[in-house]
Amino acid sequence: MPSSPFLATGPSTTRVRDRRADLLVTLAALALAFWVTSGMWRDPNSRAITVNSSDQALFEWLLAFGGHALTHGENPLYTTLINVPDGVNLAVNTSITVYAAVFAPLTYLIGPPATFLVILTLNLAATAVAWYWLLSRYLVRSRLAAGVGALFIAFCPAMVSHANAHLNWTAGWLVPLLIWGVFRLRRPGRAVTGGIVLGLLVAAAFSIAAEGLFFTALALGVFLAVWALHPARWPEVRAALPRMAAGLGVTALVAGALLAYPLWLHFLGPQRFHGTGFDPLIHSEDIAAYGSYPRRSLAGWAGWGTSLAPNPTEENSFFGVPLLVLGLACFALLWWRADRAFRATLAALGVTAVVFAVLSWGPTVKWNGRRFDQTLPFGVLDNLPVINAALPSRLALVVAPVIGLLLAYAIDSLRARPPRRAVGVAWALGFVAALLPLVPTPLLTSVREPIPAFITSGAWQRYVPPDGVLTPLPLTVDVYPDGQRWQAYALAHRQSEFRIPAGFFLGPGGPEGRGRIGPVPRTFDSLMDQAGRTGLVPIITDGSIRESRADLRHWGVRAVVLPDRVHGAKYDVDEDALRRTATALLGEPERVEDVWLWRVPD
Repeated sequence: MPSSPFLATGPSTTRVRDRRADLLVTLAALALAFWVTSGMWRDPNSRAITVNSSDQALFEWLLAFGGHALTHGENPLYTTLINVPDGVNLAVNTSITVYAAVFAPLTYLIGPPATFLVILTLNLAATAVAWYWLLSRYLVRSRLAAGVGALFIAFCPAMVSHANAHLNWTAGWLVPLLIWGVFRLRRPGRAVTGGIVLGLLVAAAFSIAAEGLFFTALALGVFLAVWALHPARWPEVRAALPRMAAGLGVTALVAGALLAYPLWLHFLGPQRFHGTGFDPLIHSEDIAAYGSYPRRSLAGWAGWGTSLAPNPTEENSFFGVPLLVLGLACFALLWWRADRAFRATLAALGVTAVVFAVLSWGPTVKWNGRRFDQTLPFGVLDNLPVINAALPSRLALVVAPVIGLLLAYAIDSLRARPPRRAVGVAWALGFVAALLPLVPTPLLTSVREPIPAFITSGAWQRYVPPDGVLTPLPLTVDVYPDGQRWQAYALAHRQSEFRIPAGFFLGPGGPEGRGRIGPVPRTFDSLMDQAGRTGLVPIITDGSIRESRADLRHWGVRAVVLPDRVHGAKYDVDEDALRRTATALLGEPERVEDVWLWRVPD
């Protein structure tokens, strides 16, 4: 075992690169990625992820808008196509600008839903391949060890749960590349070239997953602080410090130049906000979740899964007791066998895992669904800038790679110095008992409502002028994503642009100056939400009619559209109640193609 695996300068000259093992791991990664996303491959355009169709619609819209902005010379980080007239600051949202630009030809060729599915599947596979590359080339000698560690990290419960439509968090392939880029700076003569490469990686990571970049930087900071202060490492650190400092300076210059405008827009631009629109008390990790099993796993399929996560997309720990025990056993084995130098690495990994696990518990203690008043470290840090925009439960995402590294190191050590047969069998059974229940099962998918022919045929252009405003009923928000799906179709199929009020985005207007999902509600959209959600027509007065029509004038709406079937991301929507409510407010509609349409005078 290398005495300093995190700072190895390159592959060992004695290591024989087993191309067959590389191919097998790559094929396994692709097979698992297709397995997890298999429910959508049957028909990407008509199926949606059941538990998170709203985020799927958002990312499909981001892909369509990003390609449209690139080909039309528009600002990819700010738009007035949604939330008219104020617009949306996409720099404070997850804009995935790099993905939108790189995959723009594919988006125009096969459409946003299919492109979304391609990226999601490639994200999962690429995460496994990237971790395998880092492990097998720099950290461990055994390809088996590298494969087990990489596949666990890429398909751990947290990654599978975020595969429910999160193109940002499933881009885990960025993390091993960033780690490689940082430690590469210590090599002589790498300050400039290494700094440039790392600066480009940082800029790409900020565009795809800014929150993930922040967590990676924090985790590396904790790890390096503990590692560097260890007496066995201090002489090596002191010698490499000037080169690292110079390389990080180049990184800051390159990343700063590329991100100057996005960062200005993020912190000082219009429609910015501070903090987040999510409650950290809700989006914090239950301590008991660490020993529980996720729902999308063999254990969950067998009925052992729990619902301790804030929602199915945030099962950020859920390792199960056997894996926690195995992880501690691996740590103990490695510590017992390690020399003084490698113990510095183990200590740094252990401290990093504990720090991020505790921070993931949020402001106060929560055990098995019950909240206690005991304040935790995140409750003290939550008021700090940037940190107050992070969801504490997602800090648990740092723990999974640490466990994956321990698994890889342990297998590598056991293969290098095999124990007695009986002990070896016990270790093998321990790995099977810990990892087999966590094998993922496919994401839940369901049929979603088709985009109306009124949109796909371009008939809407007869009722809305170029760059005019059209709104579906109910107005587009996270639970009613149809408007952005329609707009994504129009942009990707090179129709004219139409704008919509509201939308699914993060913007200002939350409590205490924090953000919120979507705009602050007005009379018209509140009445429509009430009708669609409850199935009851609200009481309509002359005042509500005047206020609703004033809202439509404020947005500049020219056409109000109700399809025969409305997609509700969280619950069924009552289309009849919507039509009767809109009729009471706006008069009788006309039937156009497969929608009800109310014209709004200029």
